Amino acid sequence: MLPEVSIDLSEGYEVEMQPSFTWKLDDRQRRIQGTVDGKESIRQTICCILNTERYEHIAYSWDYGVEFAELYGQPLGYALPEIKRRVTEALQQDDRIYAVDGFVFHMKGKGVVEAVFTVWTNYGRVNVSKEVELGV
Repeated sequence: MLPEVSIDLSEGYEVEMQPSFTWKLDDRQRRIQGTVDGKESIRQTICCILNTERYEHIAYSWDYGVEFAELYGQPLGYALPEIKRRVTEALQQDDRIYAVDGFVFHMKGKGVVEAVFTVWTNYGRVNVSKEVELGV
């Protein structure tokens, strides 16, 4: 016979935000330089997610990264809303990110689109830009 346990979990518990320490990456020197936390940590996470092609690396789960490769060669009318949807879905896999909005697109040279948008996190607002090569 198993013992019966009666515990009331509805009172006396608070949700506490855990630190989001991560290694500070220096893209220019390609090395780690200490750790970061808070808004800088989420900024770095956003950069890493948007620069990782989903399903391409076995080191990451299938929830990590964004799918830009199959947009190559697609017409702008299809690609721009897909960039918006895919970026939003990819970033909202992180539970520190609440919303992604304010998308504005700029043509940058032949076949390259720059997406500028706002990411709303529990550390505040982060403005992001990402270039996507469409080859159009």
